[in-house]
This record gives sequence, structure tokens and C-alpha cells, in this order.
Amino acid sequence: MTERHDGGRLARLCAEHRNAPYPAGFRDVDVEGVELILLDADVAVLAERELDGRLDDAGVAMLWRCIAGLDKVLPLIGDEYGASYFARLRAMAGEAAARHLPSAV
Repeated sequence: MTERHDGGRLARLCAEHRNAPYPAGFRDVDVEGVELILLDADVAVLAERELDGRLDDAGVAMLWRCIAGLDKVLPLIGDEYGASYFARLRAMAGEAAARHLPSAV
């Protein structure tokens, strides 16, 4: 069994995210082909896997696709709460992906 990380920014962001209500106006919303509620769920699961040390290569690839989706939709969200909610989700995804950056050759 892998050991869970003992804290840090990712753990804090995940805790904040779990306690934040999903923006009601964004249920069943698709922005530029990105389904926001699925993006939210995917990032949450992948970030928790990273915290638990269980993020595999397929999860890393999916996480990078989520980051691309967030980068695409974030500038288009005009609602203040929605923008802050998805900005936190983007920060969470970035933290989870940070250990999986390709090394320079």
C-alpha cells in the first residue's frame, strides 16, 4: 500500500476543492467542446491519485489533457465564482502534474 503525502499545496488545494460547492450555473455546461463537470471530476480523482502515489502514466496523460481543457475554457468563464472555482481546479491539476514534467535532455 502506498503512503499518502503528508501535506503541501496539492493536499490543501484538494481539501479546499472538496469543500467548495460546484458552481450551479455550470452543470451540464460544455464550453468549446469541454464538459466542465467531467473535467472537474477527472481532475479531482487524478489529484487524489497523485497524493496517494497511485498516478500512473495513463493518469498523467489524462491530467495533461485536463490541463489543456482548463487552459482553453478559463479565459471564457465570466462568472466570478465559476472563474475562481475552475482557476483553483487548474492550480490543483498543475500541482498534481508538476512531478511528471519531462526532463530536459
